Amino acid sequence: MIDDGTQWRRFAALLPPADAEEILGCWDIGEQEAGLERLVAGLLKHQVPISETVRAEIAMAAEVWGTRTALAPSLGRCLSDHQEDNGLRLIEHADTVPLPGSSAGNDPAVADLVVVPWITCTRCGQVLARAHNQEPWGCLSYLARHYVLFFPGRSTSTGLFAPDSAWDALAQLRMSCVQA
Repeated sequence: MIDDGTQWRRFAALLPPADAEEILGCWDIGEQEAGLERLVAGLLKHQVPISETVRAEIAMAAEVWGTRTALAPSLGRCLSDHQEDNGLRLIEHADTVPLPGSSAGNDPAVADLVVVPWITCTRCGQVLARAHNQEPWGCLSYLARHYVLFFPGRSTSTGLFAPDSAWDALAQLRMSCVQA
């Protein structure tokens, strides 16, 4: 797994130099949320095509920095590079149907939660999902309680991760396919 600073520089490199400097400036002063907003806005403004793997990585960064919900619609409008991408693909969209926790395996930690499929590996079909509480008023909790890796239709999950381990879950999704 690459460190946050390297990932941030990779994101910035997608944009023209002046925009890239703004993104790096946001990182330097600790304004990651603003940097992600500017990154996605710059991708749209300059019509920069991105791979599905990069889209998923930006979604992960937005999740970690608390801006996933706000950035998801704009990130979804970013151009695709239309290259064969044997890696990650963002699968969550506005009409994604949350699943009962039992659909992501038999781990008791997610049994009473609602699972939202989020990112898939295009090679092996394994899914990284966010597991949320169902709030009394019907909505899902804003923050994920866990991240879970699973193969749809199988009775066991392949990994369960704490709320502060989103990047670790993504790294495991990548590694488990390589190891298979």
